[in-house]
Formats: sequence, structure tokens, C-alpha cells
Amino acid sequence: MADFDAIYPDDLDDGEENIEEMHVTLVPDPIVVRGAGNMTVFGLSNRFNGEFPSGLQSRVAPEEYQATIARINTVLKKTLPVNVKWLFCGCVCCCCTLGCSLWPVICLSKRTQHSLNKLLEWENSRLYNKLGLRWRLTKQHCDSSSMMEYVLLIEFIPKIPIYRPD
Repeated sequence: MADFDAIYPDDLDDGEENIEEMHVTLVPDPIVVRGAGNMTVFGLSNRFNGEFPSGLQSRVAPEEYQATIARINTVLKKTLPVNVKWLFCGCVCCCCTLGCSLWPVICLSKRTQHSLNKLLEWENSRLYNKLGLRWRLTKQHCDSSSMMEYVLLIEFIPKIPIYRPD
């Protein structure tokens, strides 16, 4: 009963440890694609720059990257002008409606974000996950102020080695 709280050292040899082989994979930092438009509604720019980032060199074809950006910009081109019109109407009527006139703009903005997320999910499953990449729409702080903006984040997916016992 006295040995109940005793701590016994493991029976390991000094030179031999039971540590399995560890693989460290270095994953590059994600690539950030910022909005390049002249209009922003609730942090979402009206277009993204189609210039091919150098960090994607030899990972994806520039044509595929530009086609993805073109699809994203098409969604933004269809939805953001409507959002701006509703935002203008909501601001004009804001005093009379005690701010309730801004709800349609908020809902339309959420719908635009949802459409972009669905598009990026489709692009990832179609091509980019196979290449070890993942696109996301995410919020980040602006460089020049404390405001938030939506950016496209291209993350590198690490390859996990499969352990096969010999």
C-alpha cells in the first residue's frame, strides 16, 4: 500500500528512445490577394486583381489562376452594384426607419459572400485541392487603418506522409 504513490522510471536504455520517425514539412505562408476595385461595400471590393502571384509559380498554370479570378470578378460584378443601390437607399431612409432600412444591404452582402464561398469551394474541389492549394475568402485588417477587408487567401496544404509498417 505504501508503493501506491511511488513513481518508477521507465526501463529505457540511454541511447535508445522509442520516438517514432518525425517528418517536418515546411509549408509556405499563404498568398493574400487583395481587392483592387474602386468601390468597397462592407469590406468586399468590387473586383480582385488578376495578376499572377510569383508564389504560385510551378504550382498552378497562370491561365487557371486568371480564370478563377475572372469567375470571382463575375460574381462581384453581378451582385455589388445592386448592393450599392440598396446601401444608398438605406442611408437615405435610415433616419425614418431607425436603421432598419440597412437590413437588405446586410442580407445582400451576406448572400454575396455565400456565393463567393460556394464558388471557391467548387474551384477547390475541381482543381486546387489536387494541387495542394486551398482558396478562402477571409477578413483581414487593412494595412493603412484599423478597418477590416475581405481578401482571397490561397493556402498551401501540407502533404501528410502515410506510415506503412515494413
